[in-house]
Amino acid sequence: MYQTPLSSSEPLRSFSRSLPMALMRARESVMVRFRPLLRNHGLTEQQWRVMRAMAASRGKLRPVELSQLTYISMPSLSRLLKTLEGRQLIARSRHASDLRGAEFELTKAGHAIGTQIAPDFSATYAEIEKLVGHEQVEQLYVLLEQVVQRLGPAEGCAEDE
Repeated sequence: MYQTPLSSSEPLRSFSRSLPMALMRARESVMVRFRPLLRNHGLTEQQWRVMRAMAASRGKLRPVELSQLTYISMPSLSRLLKTLEGRQLIARSRHASDLRGAEFELTKAGHAIGTQIAPDFSATYAEIEKLVGHEQVEQLYVLLEQVVQRLGPAEGCAEDE
């Protein structure tokens, strides 16, 4: 099938050298190892990202903060919060200084899932380091942080579910 080029003067970079696609392939290679662990606890990746952000904050978070931390759009996040609240993994309360606003935190049940998942996640991280190499994984963290620092944070960008 013939495809017209987008620009006759500038051809597209080779698909195999597309940085966004390379990052997506790497993400999928990593996530394929974590998804079964999440499924065993009835969680999606996005639900886990929300719970993980809450656990890391050690406090209550407003939806806009959760959206920024997890790169999940507000409409998708609203659905996720309702689901997690319905499962009693998170609790909603009124924001202290803005009575119209809500904030969320993990419940005991939410913390318990994190505690249950932690050993399996640790084993998965160890497996990844064994396959890729500890130094290479550490180097990857440094390189990815440098990309963010040099290009700037992805404000306003949110992944949809």
